[in-house]
Amino acid sequence: MTPTSHEILFRGADSIYSAEELTERLRLGRPLRVKLGMDPTAPDLTLGHTVVLRKLRQFQDAGHKAVLIIGDYTAMIGDPTGRSKTRPVLSADDIETNARTYFDQAGMVLDLSPDKVEVRHNSEWLSKLSFADVVKLMSRMTTARMLERDTFARRQAEGKEIYLHELLYPLMQAYDSVMIQSDVELGGTDQTFNNLCGRDLQRSAGQLPQIVLVMPILIGTDGAQKMSKSLGNYVAVTDPPGEMFGKVMSIPDALMANWFTLLTDLPAERIAKLTDASRTHPRQAKETLARTIVTQYHGAAEAEAAAQEFSRVFGGGGGGLPDDVPEIDVSSCVENGTASPVDLIVACGFAQSRSEARRLVSEKGVRLNGETIDDAVTPVAVKPGDVIQRGKRKFAKLVL
Repeated sequence: MTPTSHEILFRGADSIYSAEELTERLRLGRPLRVKLGMDPTAPDLTLGHTVVLRKLRQFQDAGHKAVLIIGDYTAMIGDPTGRSKTRPVLSADDIETNARTYFDQAGMVLDLSPDKVEVRHNSEWLSKLSFADVVKLMSRMTTARMLERDTFARRQAEGKEIYLHELLYPLMQAYDSVMIQSDVELGGTDQTFNNLCGRDLQRSAGQLPQIVLVMPILIGTDGAQKMSKSLGNYVAVTDPPGEMFGKVMSIPDALMANWFTLLTDLPAERIAKLTDASRTHPRQAKETLARTIVTQYHGAAEAEAAAQEFSRVFGGGGGGLPDDVPEIDVSSCVENGTASPVDLIVACGFAQSRSEARRLVSEKGVRLNGETIDDAVTPVAVKPGDVIQRGKRKFAKLVL
């Protein structure tokens, strides 16, 4: 059965404040203004970012207007959400560069047609507030309400500093909702407090309060923590097709239902079948997931090529090699035909530090010519043409 537009909009949501209000707002018979704010604090998007972007696209496809807020002014403060210390202040040039990259990559998900999206920079209104305006804005929220926020409460309990400008951030984001008169605001679960502040401020401004639809945080490829570039457990929307395919194939089976729901448009009935091991083998299900995701960002032909290459390399016990194995000159760490495993791993770019390289060895995550390196101290014999491998996807051919 084909899902209705209402069912699609509700799909995958963690929380809606409130579902009844959203249903009533959808019955108004007019396009809703659906807000998504982003601070351009980093340039690149991962599949984790696309969870909310995909929800915004679903609203667009249902006939509603996406209002994308580029937080060029709020980025000068930096969202304190989840931070144990104050964010560093970005330069105007960094903010502009990141915003441009973000917008280009968001276009891989959103419909950027002028009638489908409205792009605003919150410096349009925030930069024009006088000090008296800021004081008036602050008078609309109590300190006790602000300190309910888990980030601030945690810092306060740990005796860490909370700077006054950080307390302004939720109010500034909430003021964006007033200025663009949003009907719905989207965000991840970590943005719940900020988005609900928008409801409070709209009420005090005499507006109909926005509905807040909160999406889950996508777990990374490690199956344990939030997808993050700093943790290395991410899939970037700009990853090459083969790399994207391989990363998806590496996720734990337990993540598949969540990824299918949040990252694809497959109907719930098919997802249920794909994630039921008694009806679909997990490898087959995961290949469907990988093909679907790669197709979204690179097209069906690239997805098919990536699937065939993955099968060639790993399908028969992993005896093959990718066609594009990079050649790495490791002469600097080779002496008399041997090299320290740690130095070799770092020289190949498989680790950023010696300590990370030792950890990889202890986890049996590196192979030389198919043999696991299990000793970080004993030198290994190397010769030109040898192949070193980290995990399932990273290879290098040694050059001396």
